[in-house]
Amino acid sequence: MEVDQIVFWVFAPISVGSAIAMLLQRNAVHAALFLVVNFFTIAVFYLVLGASFLFAVQIIVYAGAIMVLFLFVIMLLGVDREESLVERIRGQRTIAIVLGVGIAIELIAAIRAGVGFSRLGPAGFDAVANRDGNAKAISRVLFRDYFFPFEATSVLLIVAAVAVVVLASRRRRPTTRSDVVAQARGEEAA
Repeated sequence: MEVDQIVFWVFAPISVGSAIAMLLQRNAVHAALFLVVNFFTIAVFYLVLGASFLFAVQIIVYAGAIMVLFLFVIMLLGVDREESLVERIRGQRTIAIVLGVGIAIELIAAIRAGVGFSRLGPAGFDAVANRDGNAKAISRVLFRDYFFPFEATSVLLIVAAVAVVVLASRRRRPTTRSDVVAQARGEEAA
């Protein structure tokens, strides 16, 4: 057995386990930390595949910057609130299950059909990758062909961070039944 296979079989269960644990967490901070573990395992997969640039980007951008942004948002909004388990939209859970099953069926069909898998890269890819290196080739495509979507994404992230600050700075209204009761008792005493 090759070293790459050993590394894969060590990190694959950790990756799948952390993804499942992230989905099952009730605490948002714990879910975000499981997502960090998942990001690191994906980075190891990139390294095993020989994509050292993507390995570094995965750790620096996703496990670093994006997760700091997520944790900032979570901490700023507050995680100490109780969430109501009552559905606000009737049939929401049923629709979610149907859509989830539909996506799973689509993924299985696409994988069985071989969609997205090819044995050869695009024409001229090897020449560009070997001549200039992968990082240079990726940066050329990213900042030349996809400059607008790249910058639009950065603007959206900044707008999201500002929106969180605005939402968090507003006076919080009671969100749970116990908060409403406590506020009512406080108004009666006054």
